[in-house]
Amino acid sequence: MLEAPSLWQLVERRAEASPDVLFALDEAGRRLSYGGLRESALRAAAGLHALGIGQDSAVSWLLPTRIQAFVLMTALARLGAVQNPLVPIYRQREARHCLRETGARWLLVPGQYGGFDYAAMARELAAELPGLSSHVLGENLPDADPSGLPAWSDPPQPPPVRWIFYTSGTTASPKGARHGDDAVLLSSRGLARALDLRLGDRTAVVFPVTHLGGANALTASLYSGSTQLVVERFDPPTTIPFLARHGVTHAGAGTVFHRAYLAHQRSSGSESIFPKIRAFYGGGAPKTAALHHALAHEIGGVGILSAYGMTECPIVSLAAMTDPDEKRARTEGLPTTPETEIRLVDAGGRPPSPGEDGEIRIRAPQMMRGYVDAELNAEAFDADGFFRTGDLGRVDEDGYLRITGRLKDVIIRKGENISAPEVEGLLMRHPKVADVAVVGLPDEERGERACAAVICRDPEAPLGFQEMVDFLGDQQLMRQKIPEQLEILADFPRNPSGKVVKPQLREQLQKR
Repeated sequence: MLEAPSLWQLVERRAEASPDVLFALDEAGRRLSYGGLRESALRAAAGLHALGIGQDSAVSWLLPTRIQAFVLMTALARLGAVQNPLVPIYRQREARHCLRETGARWLLVPGQYGGFDYAAMARELAAELPGLSSHVLGENLPDADPSGLPAWSDPPQPPPVRWIFYTSGTTASPKGARHGDDAVLLSSRGLARALDLRLGDRTAVVFPVTHLGGANALTASLYSGSTQLVVERFDPPTTIPFLARHGVTHAGAGTVFHRAYLAHQRSSGSESIFPKIRAFYGGGAPKTAALHHALAHEIGGVGILSAYGMTECPIVSLAAMTDPDEKRARTEGLPTTPETEIRLVDAGGRPPSPGEDGEIRIRAPQMMRGYVDAELNAEAFDADGFFRTGDLGRVDEDGYLRITGRLKDVIIRKGENISAPEVEGLLMRHPKVADVAVVGLPDEERGERACAAVICRDPEAPLGFQEMVDFLGDQQLMRQKIPEQLEILADFPRNPSGKVVKPQLREQLQKR
């Protein structure tokens, strides 16, 4: 496995070691070698430099999962820019918040994609935000002769902030986590080691590349020399045959995808749909031991290698190829770095009793450098510098971490975090709504679906489902956050202080 102190130096070293090895292949047949990645990134960097982008430039960009996006990542790394990838489900409301908070001076977007006009959104935002320039990325990235690029200089130590990734948590607005290359490199090296990635392996990149997982996928491939099978839009009838044709060995990237693979296997006959499969990997949603064993038995490989991490601290732990089967089935593995510390605490901040769950707190070298909004940091960390994850879990006698629940008011739908308070705050603006509580309910396809429980001002004139959908759309809430279910209730279960007891509400709604 190669080593390097920065992402761009890792690109250079992999291009020197494996210039003709295939880096990425997509469904349209586009291919790029590691040598080609380096050259394409240099030309794109020169084109971006001609636009005025250079070292420390704040650049927000939004692209679908395409090979082009990986080239853009590496080009911005070559320039030493501070890049802020935005997920394609963001609309004006979320993008505006991120642009204002980061002080971005460039916004790079596709034109039309997925039925939405990103170019028009970018123009509107550029007209609204002083100093912001928008640029539409067509089929090709900006291109110029790289001989005019400034000479590369090794980054100072400690490495500067080069990435800002936004996560939707319990706050209404997304929170920006600041990272250096070191966090991406450390977490990706742990990923490559746990998955035992090597030359000849082919990994499925089927998730939004602008998540931190996109940078992890890129860097893990650079470390190992493995090939990425890049899927712009996951659609089982076309995606699964594509992965099969090209010999996928590591199929990600979470429970929703794993269920789709298993369903396809069961409908296709007795032979494995992925004859070369070594493992299924992913995170972001709970898995069951039954799903793990079914994938291994019916398709092949070692089953699911489940990760635990977050935008603030990527890939804290990960089940490994070499772990015992029951550890792979029921845990999120061991910490990916020896320096990672996991602490469990009860409601009083003390270690939980034996056999009881505790809130997971983390101190690790891949931890963010704090939020862009520094006022959020005091609440995020405890007095000893441990990050308060808001997740519940336990660590077994062998040091393996198991996630058992969440304290935070977040719904995880298809791997995307939905802030329940954000949706509640918007619905409370509706004239028919007297009170609202949004909870996540189990869903076979999505992992969780968002359910809005509403008490109406006038029971004789209740809020309708489509009425709710249209209203939230008018509030510029991204469509993936709009609840899939609406329940009209007379009252909510509450504690003595009047606060909604969401576990009881969730249980009540599941019985309806």
